[in-house]
Amino acid sequence: MPNLYQRNYPVEDDYPDFTGHRSLLSKYLTCEMYGRLRDVTTSTGYTIDRAIQNGTDNSDFHVGILAGDEECYQVFAELFDPVIEEYHNGFKTTDNHLTDLDPSKLTGDELDANYVISSRIRTGRNIRGFSLSPHVTRAERREVERLASDALESLGGDFSGRYYSLLTLGKEDQQQLIDDHFLFEKPVSRHFTSGGMGRDFPDGRGIWHNDDKNFLVWINEEDHTRIISMQQGGDMKAVFERFCRGLSEVETNIKNKGKEFMWNEHLGFVLTCPTNLGTGVRCSVHARMPKMAADPRFDAICQALRLQKRGTSGEFTESIGGVYDISNLDRLGSSEVQQVQCVIDGVAMLIKMEKALEAGESIDDMVPGGAKTETNNNTTAEAAPSPQRANVKNEVATVAAPTANQESTKVKEEPKNKKSSTCTLL
Repeated sequence: MPNLYQRNYPVEDDYPDFTGHRSLLSKYLTCEMYGRLRDVTTSTGYTIDRAIQNGTDNSDFHVGILAGDEECYQVFAELFDPVIEEYHNGFKTTDNHLTDLDPSKLTGDELDANYVISSRIRTGRNIRGFSLSPHVTRAERREVERLASDALESLGGDFSGRYYSLLTLGKEDQQQLIDDHFLFEKPVSRHFTSGGMGRDFPDGRGIWHNDDKNFLVWINEEDHTRIISMQQGGDMKAVFERFCRGLSEVETNIKNKGKEFMWNEHLGFVLTCPTNLGTGVRCSVHARMPKMAADPRFDAICQALRLQKRGTSGEFTESIGGVYDISNLDRLGSSEVQQVQCVIDGVAMLIKMEKALEAGESIDDMVPGGAKTETNNNTTAEAAPSPQRANVKNEVATVAAPTANQESTKVKEEPKNKKSSTCTLL
């Protein structure tokens, strides 16, 4: 709930100091807007000050706002809408999101396993009627854990598995989850701590995975659930088929308990961080690209293909042995099928370029029109509008270097050499 003494002070005395900030929050939250929103609360008691704390504390964050409940996207729309539009490639308040979870629509061959080490798809889902992680109470979090774990343990067939509560996790199980790269640990990143998402850890948190260890769910990390399908090699179609089927079965079990996931026609699936609105999908591969890595156009090529690349162990890490984590750039305004297809097509093109460079051949005729290298060795990227966004009119300006939202699906928050506090493979 808000601090009621706050109303005793004039708005200008309470407005955050954004000196040196570069976030979308600092760009759009004027003192006048803050004055209109400061004393407003959602029905759960979430305030604009809670929503902006993440960005107020960290001048280097790119976005800087977090939702504490589903209503935030309406109650604080004056701030959230322009941030969403700029971050999500021009997605406007009049646009509606697309949802399509039909794996039969994917085309293309299996990605070459000589280059693609592993493939995975993840998304987040929140259960309607509960606050989100920056604002959730202990009782709510425990009830989310109960609902989600019961729904998961009701699965059968190739989704039969086991739930591990982090609160009661034994040392042997803990080590096995570490060895499998499944464990998420106590949040230490500024994104989590400033956002209030690490409170009461590990109370109400847990991990479920199937017996085959290719379908995994985190409970009460950043969102109520994070659902992941994965396997070795480049068969992204198989990963997506399992993802869609498992997601459908989990949702059915949640609905059988009288609950549903947060979703609306405009924003798609509602998640805590506005960067993940829409599908919430991060479709990614670990791929060996040492020759492409040496090409100064690599970043620009990925951007033109609507892809983003990270280091081997995820955001804020470097590549090891020329291995990169490559994923879809878009989340909102295009469907799950379109985003997965974008990764299949884009990675296939990157592999084609890698093979050409290995053979000592030029890739100039393969480079997308939006990617170029200046003679002064500074790479510029002119990003083409997303081909999947037929319902959104937008243009992306030429930029001199990758922006934070091109490097990470989350708010950029730590130095590049800092490893993620969670599983490095997810």
